[in-house]
Amino acid sequence: MWVIAMFDLPTDTPKARKAYTRFRKELLEDGFSMMQYSVYSRHCASIDNAEIHVARMGRKVPGEGEVRFMTITDRQWERIKVFVGKTRSPPARSPAQLEFF
Repeated sequence: MWVIAMFDLPTDTPKARKAYTRFRKELLEDGFSMMQYSVYSRHCASIDNAEIHVARMGRKVPGEGEVRFMTITDRQWERIKVFVGKTRSPPARSPAQLEFF
């Protein structure tokens, strides 16, 4: 399973920028990787594990702005088509080994 976090958070004030930076840092600490600006992904071993990460990060969403979490299967992930300019790049591969916590 993959969890994709997509967010629009304000950065118009110093307080809002700090909340944005804190949320982004917490995503990275929770194992998410940046796919593109404001879109982060994380591989999970199961749907139960994915739901744990969504719930954990959902509790850390700043008071302003919007965050959406989407879960997709490995098979759906493999069907992502990535274009950089006019050249197609393959999506990131699923991890080969299980994660232990």
